Amino acid sequence: MSEDTDLEALAGSLVERARKLGAEVAEARARSGWDLTVKVRLGEPELVKEAGYKSAYLRVMKGGRVAVTSTSDLTEAGLRRTVNDAIELLELSEVDPFAGPAPEHLLSRPPYPDLELSDPTVENIDAGQALELAKRGEKAAFAHDPRITLSEGASFSRSTAQSVLVLSSGFTGIARGSNASLAVQPVAIDEGDKRRRGYYWTSYRHFADLESPEDVGAEAARRTLRQLGPRKVPTCEAPVVFSKEAASSIIATFAGCILGGDIWRKTSYLVDREGTSVGSPLLEITDDPLIKRGPSSRVFDGEGLASRRNLVVEGGVLRTYLLDSYSARKLGRESTASASRPGASVGPSTTNFVVKNGATSHDDLVASTPRGLYVTDMMGFGFNAVTGDFSRGASGFWIEDGKLSFPVSEITISGNLDTMLKGIDALADDLDLKTSIASPTFRVDRMTISGT
Repeated sequence: MSEDTDLEALAGSLVERARKLGAEVAEARARSGWDLTVKVRLGEPELVKEAGYKSAYLRVMKGGRVAVTSTSDLTEAGLRRTVNDAIELLELSEVDPFAGPAPEHLLSRPPYPDLELSDPTVENIDAGQALELAKRGEKAAFAHDPRITLSEGASFSRSTAQSVLVLSSGFTGIARGSNASLAVQPVAIDEGDKRRRGYYWTSYRHFADLESPEDVGAEAARRTLRQLGPRKVPTCEAPVVFSKEAASSIIATFAGCILGGDIWRKTSYLVDREGTSVGSPLLEITDDPLIKRGPSSRVFDGEGLASRRNLVVEGGVLRTYLLDSYSARKLGRESTASASRPGASVGPSTTNFVVKNGATSHDDLVASTPRGLYVTDMMGFGFNAVTGDFSRGASGFWIEDGKLSFPVSEITISGNLDTMLKGIDALADDLDLKTSIASPTFRVDRMTISGT
């Protein structure tokens, strides 16, 4: 019996048992996978961890009541207990008039597009190969410059997973995926014996898409060395350029404010903002689960609805929130096929949440900034989702005459997320979809920078 068939039988069994015990609706998800993580430091293995998992999740409904359970005990006794617990919890739950499964007429049907989400090569990488890849990455960092004298290590990880979703309405969906990643963290000694740590990483679903260990190690070394000799800058207002990594973090903060749960609870500054300006006219954001090899791509959502591309922001105007069936009912709408089911519970989430590339290169964007701050890293998380007020520690470089003049640290950037996104006056063309929330480098025309 194949793993897919085994998982389908497992999920189907939970649904059947729950229905026999009185559940009006039963939904089960069974998943399994295999993960490998290795780490080397100073050329020697420091960690080798490989593990498999298999688990099942059950959601049941009856009379407006909902209960969820999960288990990794897949024995007959374990499965029976999981179903019995779910039915007992139903009686303890409060009635929710908005509870219910996804409408049957919206459920997806095969055939599904091939999004190339699984790579057999990833599954076949063993610990010895993984260690060699990590060693090559760290060795390249040391070879790049003699000032790289220490290392926090280099790590390689790979994972493969498959899951089956079975709904009592008749839907059955199978999903498979893989991922491989390599990260290198060199260390250089700065004045005063301070250690400056940098890093760089690559991560994709297919092994062939990864950057080479040598390129990853060299870039990690470059990013470490450019931190040497940081200065402080006086408190001021100036343009701020966010590197694509830092920009993606800003966009992730925005993404957390457009989910249906935050909207109906009124815990987002974007409540009642559809059809209004929430960003610069340059800003276009899509949530697209149908990108081939995308980090969060999928052919159906957590409730079995066919995946679709949602245009969230167009020309700076908010076009839609992201909704599952529950939040859609709370708001009097239809789901945007944005349901996520990481376990037994269901809620709205983003998939590949992507800012559209701009029309200028990264270097030209920096060169067009006479004076300002270039942010590479942000620390802490000071954000009020209700007001949009934003404040985070940052480090990066000071821009003078269109050039990165010197590294800066121990500063804070602050403002309001709404004002920040409306203040984007330039977007680069360096988007890299190795994370599910991704943005190219962009510049905000003015922010408060707190320094000395």
